[in-house]
Amino acid sequence: MRKILGIGETIYDILFRQGQPVAAVPGGSVFNGLISLGRTGLDCTFITEVGDDQVGQNILAFMQKNGINTDYVSCYQGKKTAISLAFLDENNDAHYSFYKDYPNNRLDFEMPLIQKNDIVAFGAYFALNPVLKDKVRPFLNYAKQQGAILYYDLNFRDNHKHEVESLRDTFKENFAVADIVRGSHEDFINVYGHDDCRKIYDEISKYCPRFICTRGKDGVLVIDHGQEYTFSSNPIVPVSTIGAGDNFNAGILYGLYTGGIGRENLDRLTQEDWSRLIRFGIEFGTETCMSTSNYVSKEFAQKYKIDR
Repeated sequence: MRKILGIGETIYDILFRQGQPVAAVPGGSVFNGLISLGRTGLDCTFITEVGDDQVGQNILAFMQKNGINTDYVSCYQGKKTAISLAFLDENNDAHYSFYKDYPNNRLDFEMPLIQKNDIVAFGAYFALNPVLKDKVRPFLNYAKQQGAILYYDLNFRDNHKHEVESLRDTFKENFAVADIVRGSHEDFINVYGHDDCRKIYDEISKYCPRFICTRGKDGVLVIDHGQEYTFSSNPIVPVSTIGAGDNFNAGILYGLYTGGIGRENLDRLTQEDWSRLIRFGIEFGTETCMSTSNYVSKEFAQKYKIDR
């Protein structure tokens, strides 16, 4: 049976509105999507790191409760789990401050078993961090060699914009190993200085032929081997946009899994296939915007439940 694996950061998000804390939930870009997929019953494994503190123990228990295999989580003795303060503005978009306490030697894990057509999610600064590159790169290369589908979400925040030039080669390595590259228009502005999707695709397609750009209320653009498809967003008034992109990703992965799309199908995706995938992405992302949680609700997930 196919599995979904993710590698990325785990962090504890404390949300503020008008200067007051309103919620506190476990988070992380890949983490958020895997929690949603675990709630639908998919077989999910997460490679990540937490501190050996109460917050870390609570997050591990939360992951297990939501169906995530935690066998490959690094737990650092004497260290605290990373925390973010997320300040929601008048549009309920978040602006972050991060507090982290990592050891010098990070992310020690044995390679999990990966089989053909398993799906691997990676992205954000975790997939670019020079400190972690010698741990993340071998995992991604191994997954590619085993025939997994690799989904890369740039999720590149403006607090790292000053590092863009030094990370160019790592971006290219990530594009080259990926089967699908997704980014928001904000991500592409941070990386390329503009969000002209055709020009950006012309660059990325040297490495990966499948490209998704999410543009908030302006919808979604897909370019697959040069063919463009556009899709409309659901009109909503969000409670919080935290996790929206992460769960858009979860919807795409859910669609790949339930649609039986494997590596042998990727070069033959039709407009109808993409319409189905993007519909799941928009539905999962929209659901997440309707609460201060970082993932789809259990009630929503129940409608998409998979028996295995």
